[in-house]
Amino acid sequence: MSRFDLPTPEQTAAVDAAITSRHSMRAFLPTPVPRQTLEDLLTVASRAPSGTNTQPWQVHVLTDAALDRVRSRIQAAYLDPEQNAAHKEEYAYYPNEWRSPYIDRRRKVGWDLYGLLGIAKTDKARMQHQHGRNFTFFDAPVGLFFTIDRVMQQGSWLDYGMFIQNVMIAARARGLHTCPQAAFTQFHRLIAAELQLADEQMLVCGMSLGFADPNAVENGLVTERAPVSEFARFLSA
Repeated sequence: MSRFDLPTPEQTAAVDAAITSRHSMRAFLPTPVPRQTLEDLLTVASRAPSGTNTQPWQVHVLTDAALDRVRSRIQAAYLDPEQNAAHKEEYAYYPNEWRSPYIDRRRKVGWDLYGLLGIAKTDKARMQHQHGRNFTFFDAPVGLFFTIDRVMQQGSWLDYGMFIQNVMIAARARGLHTCPQAAFTQFHRLIAAELQLADEQMLVCGMSLGFADPNAVENGLVTERAPVSEFARFLSA
């Protein structure tokens, strides 16, 4: 299809299916993902728009021994109270002051996940363990880290979000699933050392990628979305 052609109904359905079937998965199969598949989906994702075509994204793809080494180091830091306390996020992902409806949605998704896993509200140990699963990349065979040059400003971060969304949709088109993870930002110094990042490179987030485990109960979580009438205004005059 050229850039000027109207899509067929089948093409429209395929794009819609890739978008609507994307869910953050929290358990993956060990099945490897071929490097060519990773290169192909990143090539597609790179068609994301960016202001004046700056293309601010840098992607670090980890598999095999490199992935095992990084997740082992992060897990060790997470599980050690002294080390954990020494690692802080470099930027604020969430608001300093929570208010409705955002805090309500945040709480609901947390309790929905814990409910599926049978974790009671008072079971802090199991909550901590589940959060720590982030740092295993949920056992995915591929871990991605996204970095940006510190000279880039807020507009480039908006561009970056479109690129990351493209990565996830291109993955779905190939039968893969993902989980974008801001949790990794707490350990940005450790990750920078492992990846040998230049000082001007800043960690944006991480992502797990692979084939989702269809038997994992946590992968049954489907988060709710507000109806269009709740977030969109249509003005014609």
